[in-house]
Amino acid sequence: MNGHLSSSILSALADGELSTDQLTAANEHLAGCPACTSDALGQSLLKSATARAGRRYELGPQLQQQLAKLAAQTPLPAESPSLRSPDAPASRSVWWSGLRGWSVAAVFILVCVSIVVLQRTTGRAGLASAARSALVSEVCDQHIAMLAASLPPQVISTDRHTVKPWFQGKLPFSFNLPDKLPADTTLDGANLTYLHNQPVAQLLYSIGRHRVSVFAGEKLNPREANQLIAEHSGFHVIGFSTADLEVLAVSDVDPARLSDLARRIAEVQSRPNP
Repeated sequence: MNGHLSSSILSALADGELSTDQLTAANEHLAGCPACTSDALGQSLLKSATARAGRRYELGPQLQQQLAKLAAQTPLPAESPSLRSPDAPASRSVWWSGLRGWSVAAVFILVCVSIVVLQRTTGRAGLASAARSALVSEVCDQHIAMLAASLPPQVISTDRHTVKPWFQGKLPFSFNLPDKLPADTTLDGANLTYLHNQPVAQLLYSIGRHRVSVFAGEKLNPREANQLIAEHSGFHVIGFSTADLEVLAVSDVDPARLSDLARRIAEVQSRPNP
């Protein structure tokens, strides 16, 4: 496959709509193209976040009771022979009166539902946006502090079988590290640190001359998605979540190369612990 994957192919890949041959060709291309890998990851994260947002809002039981009470109080057209004869003038009056009553009730219900959904959407979106911004700021600050301190990692090793066991007894969760890293990428070690007052692993990588911090923490709210692509103070932040973990990668390296590393770390989380 020459050049880059088209937007239609990337969209179909995220939706799982590629044929077997197309999927094979796309995977072969992604294995050697960091730019398309970054675009594919972005499409996948956007699809996942959109799907979760669409399932987030429901009518509360109190509002359901109020709407049911309103419907019960709305007068029905009187049952009469003239009602069964819409050709008669009196029948038209009764029929239109009943129809107007139901129309007003329907419009009122629609307005109530729209207001509640808008308020919930605006409020939760605002809280989610603020929380995400705070998290991005915090991981970037920790990465900058690590760069400025120029201190050696708490555990110094390029061997994942040394770095991962070092966290046993220090964290209430476990994680996997990829055995195959992208070209010019090395594992330097790790630190035990904290995000939102919770212990996390700060995995330290180098991509060329660029330093990378990968923060792996326990997922405290299974209903919340932590999949994001952001920029802060000249640094790129790429985050993903699994059933148990929240992971964020931070660096000033090319976003495609950072995405490649994040993708490999995400892939190994579903495997049995080595």
